[in-house]
Amino acid sequence: MLIISGPSVVQAQIDPLWELELKNFDIRTYKAAVDRLFNEWESHTGDAIQPGEKKRVGLKVYTGSGPGLATSKNLVRAVIGSLVDRGYSPSDIFLIDINKEWLRQCGYLPPLSQGGKTFYGHEVQVINNGGLFDEIWYYDSPVPPREHYLPGITPMVQEFVEADPNAKPRLTDDRKSFIPVTLIKEVDFWINIPAVSDHEVLELNGALVNGTLWNASNTLRFFHSPSNAPVAVAEIAAIPEFRETWELNLVSLEKYQFIGGPQFNSLYAVSENLLVMSADPVSTDAYIISKMNNWRERYGFPLIREDINMLVFADQLGVGRSHLDPSRIIALTE
Repeated sequence: MLIISGPSVVQAQIDPLWELELKNFDIRTYKAAVDRLFNEWESHTGDAIQPGEKKRVGLKVYTGSGPGLATSKNLVRAVIGSLVDRGYSPSDIFLIDINKEWLRQCGYLPPLSQGGKTFYGHEVQVINNGGLFDEIWYYDSPVPPREHYLPGITPMVQEFVEADPNAKPRLTDDRKSFIPVTLIKEVDFWINIPAVSDHEVLELNGALVNGTLWNASNTLRFFHSPSNAPVAVAEIAAIPEFRETWELNLVSLEKYQFIGGPQFNSLYAVSENLLVMSADPVSTDAYIISKMNNWRERYGFPLIREDINMLVFADQLGVGRSHLDPSRIIALTE
């Protein structure tokens, strides 16, 4: 199947958002919290989080802002522990993100001096290394590639050679953003675990962006394009085969940044003892915007619009609900 730029609509579900208050951010607290949230999800859906046909799970982490604002390693280890308790072998669980050096800087890969390519024994897949793609799974857009957006990373363009030199010319690869086939064909499901900040182009660097633009090759071209970036996020998120395995979004407010992102700035990084989970990445981002706006209002900064294009487009394509009704938030305490 060829994934092209035309929208692929999936049916949005009215999923709740669970908000769990934490005592602290150590592994034991996170583990109990993740167990509680998984139990809540199982009770709500009637489905069990347990090994299925593929017997593999992917965890999409975020390291693009550096070690100051990356996905919590304690949270990731807690999620792994909960999955193992539910029947997955440690070798069945892998982490994935876009850039090897960022993963190393944030502690998800060991230092070069130590060697090794795993996180506590779990495979770490690197999108920009290539090798995770299939020529039929990609998002096509005429937006030209950008060679540099942030230090240390360049777009990955996977080249596929036509076997027949007389074949009809195909789309050039610089139009294509390849999606890791491991998250489409090789997992029972995958969990999106972003770290969040605002963003100068997309307005929010949260669940949707981590699951799409930070989860495919050759997507840095969108980060300078206010008109094209929200469309790309929504259309990638709406690809049915991709959305089918995108099970949950798990966001810790251990540290998040309400202005100046996605580059880390400690002056604008704040913390709340909350862990949030939803199957709906759009509502998850709407929730995060409300949290960021609380801090922006406190310090006199302009508020982020609740109807930013990225959320509106994703709602229109059926990815989720851009308006988070307070009645859908289920507040829990330990």
